[in-house]
Amino acid sequence: MNLSRVAGAGVALLLLGAVAVAQEPGKRPSPKDKCPVCGMFVSKYPDWTATVAFQDGGLAWFDGAKDLFKFLADPGRFVPGRKATDVRAVTVTDYYGVTRVDAKEAFFVAGSDVFGPMGKELVPFGKKTEAEEFLRDHHGKKILRFGDVNRTVLEGLE
Repeated sequence: MNLSRVAGAGVALLLLGAVAVAQEPGKRPSPKDKCPVCGMFVSKYPDWTATVAFQDGGLAWFDGAKDLFKFLADPGRFVPGRKATDVRAVTVTDYYGVTRVDAKEAFFVAGSDVFGPMGKELVPFGKKTEAEEFLRDHHGKKILRFGDVNRTVLEGLE
C-alpha cells in the first residue's frame, strides 16, 4: 500500500479493546495506553509520542513516528478485521520543541545516531531548518516528508 495514498485519503480504525483509545484528542496518554504496533506503554516516552485522531473523537497512541507509519501502511495487520476510515488528524512530537505537530506538515530525519524507544527512528520536526540542523549534527542520512515514508524506508529502520 502506498503511504502517500493512505495519508491523502485519511486513515482511521474502528478500534478494538487492545488498541489505545482516548476520547480527548488534547490529552496525554494514560499509563494504560499502549502502542497498537509494538505493545509498549506510550506514556513512558512522552518526547516521542505520535497520534491518530479519529472523526469519532477516539485517539490511537504510538511510541514514535516509525510505529505510526507502520500502522498507517497496514492497519489490518495491527487490528485484524478492521478497515481504515475517517482519520481526522495525525500528529507527531517535534524533537526539539517537544510539542505536537501535524505529521503531514512535518519533516522526518532518517538514519541519524539518535534512537527512539524502539531503536532506529524517524525523528520529526515542525521546521525544515531544525531538521537540517539535526541532520548535520546527528549524522542523518536524509530528510523525508510524510508522503515520502514507505515500506522501504520503514524496513531500513529495522
